[in-house]
Amino acid sequence: MEMLQDSFGRIHDYIRISVTDRCNLRCVYCMPEEGMEFAPHDQIMSYEEIAQVLKVLAPMGMRKVRLTGGEPLVRKDLHQLVSMISAIDGIEDIALTTNALLLDKQAQALKDAGLNRINISLDSLQASRFSMITRGGDVNKVLKGIEAATAVGLAPIKLNVVLMKGINDDEIKDFIAMTIDQPLHVRFIEYMPIGQASDSWRKSYLPLEAVTDVCAEAGWTVENTAGPAGNGPSRNMKIAGSQGTFGLIHPVSDHFCDNCNRLRLTADGHIKACLYWSDEYNVRRYVDDPDAMAALFLKALGTKPKNHEMALALEKKMQSHTPTVRRMSQIGG
Repeated sequence: MEMLQDSFGRIHDYIRISVTDRCNLRCVYCMPEEGMEFAPHDQIMSYEEIAQVLKVLAPMGMRKVRLTGGEPLVRKDLHQLVSMISAIDGIEDIALTTNALLLDKQAQALKDAGLNRINISLDSLQASRFSMITRGGDVNKVLKGIEAATAVGLAPIKLNVVLMKGINDDEIKDFIAMTIDQPLHVRFIEYMPIGQASDSWRKSYLPLEAVTDVCAEAGWTVENTAGPAGNGPSRNMKIAGSQGTFGLIHPVSDHFCDNCNRLRLTADGHIKACLYWSDEYNVRRYVDDPDAMAALFLKALGTKPKNHEMALALEKKMQSHTPTVRRMSQIGG
């Protein structure tokens, strides 16, 4: 079968699959506190449909799968989907992005089903601030989830921190300190204008040079490193002698589009070749037609732009395509 290559020669071997648009938190950068409309259950792809998509993509070179949401662990029996994916020839790596509130009770079943590694969203270590950012979340449940993931052997464990000016940028040092004595991998991520581009986003946006400034102020010796297995677009570093690493992901100020290798599949069955733009292709109608499904993925890749132009949104400049109106929870984190 034809390989998953776009018009710029980029090979796509990685897909992020959202299993739900629902979440047990309401993070300020992800969805509004109220008024969010969720897709009816009959519009959400079944586990069998997701597995069928991957059976088509694996012979085309798909090797890595990440399950996302919303919050994927609110979807019932997620370990069953992991087991179905792990049985597909060609799929080599299965990962999960979660807020970890429900992880302590599911970590073992997920590991046993074939989950390899995990990313945990954690934007503050302070209980009151975490509750504010997530609109009611309990940071202690997240920390228990991290402990459970460690105990069952999910590795590497990455902590995703969306850095926001004036909100959590004073915790940079605390997050990096976690990597010194523990095999944790912190990833600082620039605040992205997904589904919105209001002045509130611009006011909270913080270039990640702030992270290296904090290291210099702390007197830490910083070393560049290749990072843990499955590393994505982050620039990875570590404090000399530390067990873990920290990394910088610059989707806005220093985009990594030239090396993009990922596709996305929304919970309601739409292919998104680029996170930022509005282009989508509904794959559910072809779930029983492998050839048509493969052709649709190739069509989506054929229209994928060279880059996402988020930096132009920051500068309020004209963009070449139409940005998505979907929020991150609707696309898949």
